[in-house]
Amino acid sequence: MEPDELILISVDDHICEPADMFDGRVPARYAELAPRVEQTETSQQWWYGDIKGRDLGLNAVAGKPREYYNVDATRYDEMRPGCYDVDERVRDMSAGGVLASLNFPNFTGFSGQVLNQGPDPDVNEAMIRAYNDWHVDAWCGAHPDRFIPCGLLPLFDVERAAAEVRRLADMGCHAVTFSENPEALKMPSIHSGEWDPLFAACCDTGTILCCHLGSSSKNTMTSPGAPISSPIALSPALTIFTLADLIWNDIWWRFPDLKFSLTEGDIGWIPFFLQRAEHVQRVQSGWTGHRFPDGTGPADVFHDHVLCCFISDPVGLELIDHFNVDNVCWECDYPHSDSTWPESPERIADEFAALDRETVDKITHRNAMHHYRFDPFAHRAPEDATVGALRAEVGEVDTVTRVGRKAEARDLVAFLQIRARKSATAR
Repeated sequence: MEPDELILISVDDHICEPADMFDGRVPARYAELAPRVEQTETSQQWWYGDIKGRDLGLNAVAGKPREYYNVDATRYDEMRPGCYDVDERVRDMSAGGVLASLNFPNFTGFSGQVLNQGPDPDVNEAMIRAYNDWHVDAWCGAHPDRFIPCGLLPLFDVERAAAEVRRLADMGCHAVTFSENPEALKMPSIHSGEWDPLFAACCDTGTILCCHLGSSSKNTMTSPGAPISSPIALSPALTIFTLADLIWNDIWWRFPDLKFSLTEGDIGWIPFFLQRAEHVQRVQSGWTGHRFPDGTGPADVFHDHVLCCFISDPVGLELIDHFNVDNVCWECDYPHSDSTWPESPERIADEFAALDRETVDKITHRNAMHHYRFDPFAHRAPEDATVGALRAEVGEVDTVTRVGRKAEARDLVAFLQIRARKSATAR
């Protein structure tokens, strides 16, 4: 398979939101309370009232050498314009051969944590709605053939969250962020039954709940003093926890059309996990009393209700026949350090070489189109959507990002100190 022949849709990329995104989108009575970017002599930082947002340039390293994957960008001019400018983003997507992408938020946290934490529920809801209006209208609406919209929810109030799902669906948005573990955010457990109104709204509208890695504001931790590479390698463990919560749940009786997406968790571990889950159900259900709808089991729940995705996972591709290929999607993760941009097509062509063309097409674009109700071919012909066509359309693009600085020993020390403080706070 030639890279130029591929059609690529990524179900996980990120926006470093522009500073003016709330301008004119917040009700007048709340305008002064809108999130803002504060500037010092050396940095720019998002704030929502007294709540500090996530780093403005969180892991925005696209185009930088690996030695520059150190301290996050603290100014817009320390990262590629494609991180925050929609037209430049499309230019970068074309240079990397990516037709379309679903974009997660940044400064709000991946499940909108920051905007859910303000003291006034009405203000929180207004800011979340303003974010969604900007995302759907200004970001995705600028290039409707290039973006799958994904909204935030007022998760602090399940009825408000359900209403926002319905409002977003009316705007053509059928994906929303949800926490990989809401209980970690001091919200009701996924097992509590309190999320039922939200789940009902998602079923009614065909909306997918996207659980991005890190959307619980938790980090994977190993032994004290472990090198930073250890928790980075273990990051998919949080996704394993999420899948365990989903599979061993009673919501599937009540919401047979409900779907979740496990974002950035890789897939190579899934066959083992499903094998283990089936074993537990077969051997232990006599005393645990756990039952599945209509005589099904853990693997059936996964196949029917859970989407998954990966950036680069050769082992997962070797084991693809052990789970539902119709629910597997590809992700680029632009502009983060795990991303394969701008060489994604070449990597895919190599890693997918043993797969038949139908399977390749499902993973690279058809599954995303189906599940997220997205049809780029309503705007452009398939022959104009290939890697080769997109790269020819955009011409030469300088994919090297020449800002930032090389990592130093003090960068690692500072990162470990920050991680230790966050861990101590969590405890």
